[in-house]
Amino acid sequence: METKNVGLRDITVADTKISHIDGKKGKLIYRGYDVLDLTKNSNFEETAYLLLHDNLPNKKEFEEFKKKLRDSRQIAPQMQKNMGNWRKEAEPMDVLQAFVAALAGYYNEEGSAKEISYQRAINLIAKVPTIIASWDRIRKGKDPIQPDYNLSHAANFLYMLKGEKPDKELERTFDVCLILHADHTFNASTFAAREVASTRAHMYSAVSAAVGALSGELHGGANLEVMKMLLEIQNEKNVEVWIKNKLEKGERIMGMGHAVYKTVDPRSIVLKELSKTLAKKTEMPWYEITKNVEDSTVKFMKDKKNKDIFPNVDLYSASVYYMLGIPMDLNTPIFAISRVVGWSAHVIEERFAEAAPKPMLYRPKAVYVGKYDGPQGCAYVPIDKRN
Repeated sequence: METKNVGLRDITVADTKISHIDGKKGKLIYRGYDVLDLTKNSNFEETAYLLLHDNLPNKKEFEEFKKKLRDSRQIAPQMQKNMGNWRKEAEPMDVLQAFVAALAGYYNEEGSAKEISYQRAINLIAKVPTIIASWDRIRKGKDPIQPDYNLSHAANFLYMLKGEKPDKELERTFDVCLILHADHTFNASTFAAREVASTRAHMYSAVSAAVGALSGELHGGANLEVMKMLLEIQNEKNVEVWIKNKLEKGERIMGMGHAVYKTVDPRSIVLKELSKTLAKKTEMPWYEITKNVEDSTVKFMKDKKNKDIFPNVDLYSASVYYMLGIPMDLNTPIFAISRVVGWSAHVIEERFAEAAPKPMLYRPKAVYVGKYDGPQGCAYVPIDKRN
C-alpha cells in the first residue's frame, strides 16, 4: 500500500523556537516577532542576532555582534585563487556549496561544541556574501573586491559585487529583502540542514547540504524562473494571453501559490511595495508586468478553477533583485546570504536545544512498493540464463 504522506507534508518532526508560520492568517513569526514588524523597525544584523540567540540584543550585544560579523567577512586568499581554477560557466550555487563545505578546511575554531557552532555561524553569515561576490567577479575576469568594514551587511555585499557603494535607499531595500528571507520554519533546505546536523556532522556540512537543497527550482531557484518568465513576457500587453496559454496547458506559474500559506504570503506584501518603488526609481517595467501576472493568474484560477491563489515570496523578489542590478543567476545565492542565518540557528537548535524528546538521528520510514515475488523475494537467475 502506498503512503499518502508524500514529502512529509503535515508530518511534525521536531519542536522549534525559531520561527512559526500561520498559514491561514498569513503570518510569519521570528522568535515571537512578526516579520512585518521587523522589516519596519529592525535591520538584518539585528534580526540575525534574534534568530541565533532567541532575543533582541541590547546596545552592547549588538555592537559586539556586528563587530564579529565585520571581522569575519574576508575569506582566505587561497579560496579566491582556487575559484580561478573553476570553469567560468559553473553554476554559482554549485560554487557556493563547494566553498561552504571547504570552510572546514580553512578554519579551525576552538572551544566547546556549542561555542564552536556559534563561531561557525558567524563565519558563515559573514563569509557567504564574500564567496558569492568573489565568484561573480572572478568568473567575469575581474579582481575580487575586499569587504568594507564600515558598511552594513547589505551595503557591503552590493559594494563587493558591483564595486560601488549603494545609496541609502538601495541599501535599505536589500536589507529588508534579507530580513524577509532569513528563516521560514522547516522548509526543504532547513530540514536538510537539520537532518545532517542530527547525524552530529558539523555546521559547515549541514549548511552545505542546505545550499544543495536550496538550489532546486522548486525551492530557492523559483525566483530565477520568475525572472525568466518576465523577460519572456516582455511587456504588459502580453501578460494575459501568456498566462492563459500556460494555465490552459496545465503548467505552473512560478511565484504563485505556496505549500503552507492558504492566503497571502506576508513577505510578498513587502516585496511588492519594494518592487513598485524600485520601478519608479529605475524606470523599468518589471513591477507592472509582475502585477499583471499576479492579477491574470488570480482571475484565471478563480474563473476557470474556482480556486483562490496568492503570490509567494518569489514573485516580486525576482524583479527587486533584477532592478538592483544583480545578475539573474545570483538570485538563489542571494537567498542563501539571508537564509544561512536560519540554517545556522536550526543547526544549533538541533544539536543543543532542550526541546521535547525526539530521535537522535532522523530516520523516516518508507513504504516499499517495488518488486517482490513470493515469500523469499525475487528468485536470482544466473546472467547466462536471463532473457
